Amino acid sequence: MGSQPPASRAALEHLATLDPAALAGLPVSSPLTVRSAAVSAHLLYLGTGGGKLLLFSLQDPSTPEFLRLLPIGATLPVSAIVPLPSVARLLVLADGLLLLADPLLSRPVRRLGSLRSVTAVAARRVVLADPSSCSVAISVGKKLLRVDFTLHDADELDVQTREIASVEGVKALAWVDDSVFVATATGYSLYSSTNGQGVDIFSLPESAGHPRVKPLSGGDEVMLLVDNVGVVVDRFGQPVGSSLVFSTTPDYIAEVFPYVIVAGDSKVDVYRRRNAAHLQTIPVARTGQGVLIVAGDDDGIDTELVVIATTYKVFCYRKVSALEQIKASLRRKNYKEAISLLEEFESDGEISKDMISFVHAQLGFLLFFDLRFEDAVNHFLLSETMQPSEVFPFIMRDPNRWSDLVPRKRYWGLHPPPKPLEEVIDDGLVTVQQALFLKKAGVDTVVDEDFLSNPPSRADLLELAIRNIIRYLCASRMKNLPSPEMEGVDTLLMYLYRALHLVDDMEKLASSQNSCIVDELESLLDDSGHLRTLAFLYGSKGMCSKALSIWRVLARNYSAGLWKDLSENDSCGTLVTKRSGEEIAAVEAAKILKALSDEDLVLEHLGWVADIDQDLAIAVLTSETRENQLSPEKVVASVDAEKVVIHQRYLQWLIEGQGCDDPHYHTSYALSLAKSAIEAVDMESKYRGKDDSEIDSDAQFVYSVRESLQLFLQASDLYDPEDVLDVIAESELWLEKAILYRKMGQENIVLQILALKLEDSEAAEQYCAEIGRDDAYIQLLGLYLDPQNGKEPMFTAAVRLLHNHGESLDPIQVLEKLSPDMPLQLASDTILRTLRARVHHHRQGQIVHNLSRATNLDVRLTRLEERSRHVQLTDESICDSCRARLGTKLFAMYPNDSVVCYRCYRSQQGESSSGHGRSMRKDVIFKQSWLVSR
Repeated sequence: MGSQPPASRAALEHLATLDPAALAGLPVSSPLTVRSAAVSAHLLYLGTGGGKLLLFSLQDPSTPEFLRLLPIGATLPVSAIVPLPSVARLLVLADGLLLLADPLLSRPVRRLGSLRSVTAVAARRVVLADPSSCSVAISVGKKLLRVDFTLHDADELDVQTREIASVEGVKALAWVDDSVFVATATGYSLYSSTNGQGVDIFSLPESAGHPRVKPLSGGDEVMLLVDNVGVVVDRFGQPVGSSLVFSTTPDYIAEVFPYVIVAGDSKVDVYRRRNAAHLQTIPVARTGQGVLIVAGDDDGIDTELVVIATTYKVFCYRKVSALEQIKASLRRKNYKEAISLLEEFESDGEISKDMISFVHAQLGFLLFFDLRFEDAVNHFLLSETMQPSEVFPFIMRDPNRWSDLVPRKRYWGLHPPPKPLEEVIDDGLVTVQQALFLKKAGVDTVVDEDFLSNPPSRADLLELAIRNIIRYLCASRMKNLPSPEMEGVDTLLMYLYRALHLVDDMEKLASSQNSCIVDELESLLDDSGHLRTLAFLYGSKGMCSKALSIWRVLARNYSAGLWKDLSENDSCGTLVTKRSGEEIAAVEAAKILKALSDEDLVLEHLGWVADIDQDLAIAVLTSETRENQLSPEKVVASVDAEKVVIHQRYLQWLIEGQGCDDPHYHTSYALSLAKSAIEAVDMESKYRGKDDSEIDSDAQFVYSVRESLQLFLQASDLYDPEDVLDVIAESELWLEKAILYRKMGQENIVLQILALKLEDSEAAEQYCAEIGRDDAYIQLLGLYLDPQNGKEPMFTAAVRLLHNHGESLDPIQVLEKLSPDMPLQLASDTILRTLRARVHHHRQGQIVHNLSRATNLDVRLTRLEERSRHVQLTDESICDSCRARLGTKLFAMYPNDSVVCYRCYRSQQGESSSGHGRSMRKDVIFKQSWLVSR
């Protein structure tokens, strides 16, 4: 065997070289020529041109062991060996004869029937074979035969032969399931092994080489050779997948899944079956005549071994495992090839999911130490079994809080153990410098050409490494990690954010739910001036007092101009509207205060929040999210008296939202609203010279304040109206005074305010209607006609009152109230209508009175008629209730003419029902009289 040049990929590795003649102990004077070979169950069978069968053990493929030599006839060269393990036989084709031998060649061969001139033989390949039987297809002359073998007890073999079809010139056979593939010099055909029906698959050109058929693993595909092209078809002869194009026309074809191995032209080529890619070439130095023979275990018992045989030598090869192939590529730092191999083995199912994850992690570490950080993290993310703690040593030097969490994985020993990023980059840059020197000296290196042509700076590499580790840790946060590991991920992520001054990311992490260790970050953030991040971190960890203290300091610094205002910074771009730094501090503090139930802490920080934004302070006091509400007494006492809006809004929420019924708070709210209304009215009157837009704005404000006061004064009955009156006594809030006097029952004063001060006749009349007495209208009429205090009589309002309600008033009282100065033409129609109405009411009352008397008389007459009725009883009369004979007994008669005995009458008195069950209370009977009928 010649020397093998370095290959880009070694799919097969050499194990041993055999000299069959030397191992068999044959003399040099009688050379042994190998003509055929077969592998089955760790046994290697060789057939020679001198009619011998040799058996070798491949239990240890690196040191094959010679077992036995069996002569079958000096004039019978062995052209094919077909192991039949299911029937414990070996089928041998020698000089056109079929011979049977036992698997260990311990007994002489015997001839199979009288068959002669056999040109081809193939064993049936099925997915589920009978363990005690098998079948082979045989080409004899112009016949295609089927031979069935059945193994019985005592090692007896039953052989049945029958003809399948008539075929001439058969060169090769293959039997898959029910289909027998036949290769002739003119083409390929397909025959059914059960009914013999045949179909041509395709024809071969006249110049085509020797046809060959090779069943492939899986049991349902066959390769048909056309010159140097292998066409793969299914068991129905239909092409499937891609064809394999070989570099030379093969003499022999073998398969070790997922590879197809072909031998020819002093070399053996290895191809990948799925995509027909050429993987490896094994040159073979031949001596003597003959062709290269390649054989594998077609029964699938051992799919790892391949035997390559020349005339005098045999070479044993083994399939290189998927991991070893990937490992070899990684050693050469051929990462693209390693990734391609990984994808290839993954698609072929040759590698487990856990091992895929392991390889991705290994790739990631190698790329990381080669300073290709982005690619490294991409592979880290593809590894499902890699633990985030494995990257901790890149960030923090050992020993540290999380050193014990880092798993000790070997990763094939292809890279050094993890160390801090700075050291990784420094070592990598040294390697790059050495590679540059070697390149100038004409020595090839494995360093990336991009680094050699454009060496990066240390700062750029460090930033790139940190950003990619950040990307990996952020992805790791989405996993369900143990608590200690999650603490390390979040804490170290904060370290990395700070290293690149990623303030927004720091604050986002600190303000969200996180597992950061405060002790590890407290001094770090404080010393670097990232107080906002520290405040967010305190808040997320429930350390509210510290968080609020920082926000208070920040608000003071922003307002004093010690720090740059955030409204000028891009970091504020995430807010809905731009706010100043102190406003943002107040907002964040308010978020914490809204959930706090600690009264002292809330009230301690309420003042400075209110100084910045009173709406925030109100939201803090009225928050519904806290478990226990604040004490109203403490809140009212602590609120600055000058912050009237906060005081009012809190009392409003306390009364309306919380249903507080304490008269003290109702009175306080009413007094506060009253004072605000007075101030608003005074302010409006003071600035009456402003333009229209300002006037409208002030008017709207005054209206809003007074409306709130009026609504509360009308709705609440728990405040002290006298205290409120004392406040607004000297003001012009007449409607508010009317409401208060009404609460106090001062009807006359209310009417005076409504009629004389506000001149609201409709409201005054409505108030009289609410009082419900006619004298209220008389009183109002008197106010209209005699307003006093030098005010002119309000004749129009008086006429309107008489027009609306005059018919129900006493004319005498109306006339007494009329003023002599009132023009007669204003009141004449109203007075006349009033008088007519009074006369009409009087006469109507008389009619009703007389009708009532007539009805009463009619009822009395009807009752008298009922009492004067007579009834005649005989000896046969019976009680309508108990059906007893009355005789001389006392009886009673009901208005419906039913008669009952006195006993039944007494027992039914409580029920007030007659003998027929009629209720005397509900079903009263009246006979129609002349009045009723009319």
